[in-house]
Amino acid sequence: MSNTIKTEAIVLRKMRYGEADSILHIYTRQFGRIGAIAKGVRRSKSRFGGRLEPFFRLDMVLHEGRGELATITSVDTLDGYSHLRARAESIDSAAKVGDFVLKLFDDREKNEPAYNLIANVLALLDADPRASRREVSLAFRAKMLLASGFSPELGSCVHCGSSEDLVAFSPPSGGVVCRDCREAGDFDFGESAYAFLTGAIAAPLAEAPDAAPEALRQSDRAITATLAHHANVKVRDLV
Repeated sequence: MSNTIKTEAIVLRKMRYGEADSILHIYTRQFGRIGAIAKGVRRSKSRFGGRLEPFFRLDMVLHEGRGELATITSVDTLDGYSHLRARAESIDSAAKVGDFVLKLFDDREKNEPAYNLIANVLALLDADPRASRREVSLAFRAKMLLASGFSPELGSCVHCGSSEDLVAFSPPSGGVVCRDCREAGDFDFGESAYAFLTGAIAAPLAEAPDAAPEALRQSDRAITATLAHHANVKVRDLV
């Protein structure tokens, strides 16, 4: 049974397929992650023009048949983020956003907060060269953990509930631990890392707090360890 769907979507990855087609991984507002094929897109006279490229935000019409891939039949550009494409560091940051999202979400499931975060970080990378700094990238990842339901426990010790003397992070338990409850395998998670990670989750992406390298490293490790233990997702450290 076939079906036609209309959705707002962001292209995260594009791969060549056959002589003139491309396979795209897109993240949609209405349906979450979708795999799609754009037939004839690499021909010079393709009706899609240059719009089906990574980090375009589009209105799409897709036709779903019996195969795993939907077929893209129509696209209209909502934002091409042209300034982002003019800066190598912005493109690199956007590519890491795409890789992270594709590893975190492997099934079709609507998650509008996640879609909005992707659109927001791309818009920020387009508008501000400073958005390529590591603080923004880590803030995006932390917010995506919250949107996907895998955010670590940061309010109190995951073992005893104390909010005092929080000094470490427990990957298996998925959160911070106090000095008395610290166990082998937990790693240092200092006050600066705690302040950064909680502040990054609470603040808009454009206002991601500055932090020292060690605080960023500890925060990055907390994010990657949480994903590895509780979402079975392995991502590369940013710091």
